[in-house]
Amino acid sequence: MTTPLALTFASPGVLFALIAIPLAMLAYAVAERRRARRRSAFASPALLPAVAPRPAGWRRHVAPFLYALALAALIVALAKPQATVAVDVERATVIFVTDRSGSMTAKDVQPSRLVAAQRAARAFLDAAPRQVRVGLVAFNQRPALTQSPTTDRAAMREAIAAIEPAGGTATGDALALALRAARRPVNPGEGPPPAALVLLSDGVSTRGRSTDEVARAAKKARVPVSTIALGTPDGTIEVPRRDGSVETRPVPPDPDALRRIAEISGGRAYRAEDAQSLKDVYDRLGRRAGKKDEQREVTAAAAGAGLLLLVLGAGSSLRFFGRLP
Repeated sequence: MTTPLALTFASPGVLFALIAIPLAMLAYAVAERRRARRRSAFASPALLPAVAPRPAGWRRHVAPFLYALALAALIVALAKPQATVAVDVERATVIFVTDRSGSMTAKDVQPSRLVAAQRAARAFLDAAPRQVRVGLVAFNQRPALTQSPTTDRAAMREAIAAIEPAGGTATGDALALALRAARRPVNPGEGPPPAALVLLSDGVSTRGRSTDEVARAAKKARVPVSTIALGTPDGTIEVPRRDGSVETRPVPPDPDALRRIAEISGGRAYRAEDAQSLKDVYDRLGRRAGKKDEQREVTAAAAGAGLLLLVLGAGSSLRFFGRLP
């Protein structure tokens, strides 16, 4: 389904010809006034009905009015109108960049941050258009493209289910890998497809490339990065010590760092503090994925309207007067 957003013209200079229409209407009005004066001068008002045919009233103006509208529509058609519409993009690619560091085991989002993220990612697959290619980069201190962009939803679900939490966080390296995967042409000889990245993380990058640097590269490549900060300020994880005891370590999310990535790249930043809100976020992303603005020429529609008005004008003349003007 397409939704018109705006109308532009490939040859806007042609529209100056529309000035001729009000000028023609003015000339028509002047001619009608002169015709009325000549009729009045033909005989006295008392004798006029007997010696001069009675004017047709408003009916004589119908055909000229329709012809004027037809001329306007044909001029618009010559200007090559183009409607900007939102259309499905068959080659669109969305790459999930999912944090699988040790902090994702925190249970402030039930049953854990990572499990909640996996469930929500599967919800995204259900919501996204079937033609959208979806891939997965899972990262800790090292990123890995665990699923290349594909329309195979079963393969994506298997890749999501296989994510295991461990290690640190190299967000910049993961985004760089995802950006390369997203921009890879679908077929030889084609340009890179329209793409977007969805970064799901609960903390700042602790190693690897600068996230600002990669976000600027994504902006230049026109690949927006939407970020989702997962977790609550009270989130903690249990870290075993060498002596066998366990340390409780706080792992609050850092939404400011993720918001900066989104702002630089042209994406949107979200905050999801529980599984349901995260699912809603992914649902919204799924409904927007695979859409882009595209110009469609609607010259035929304008020309068709002009021809229809011409036919209606001729029909009205035949109906009221039994002849063509």
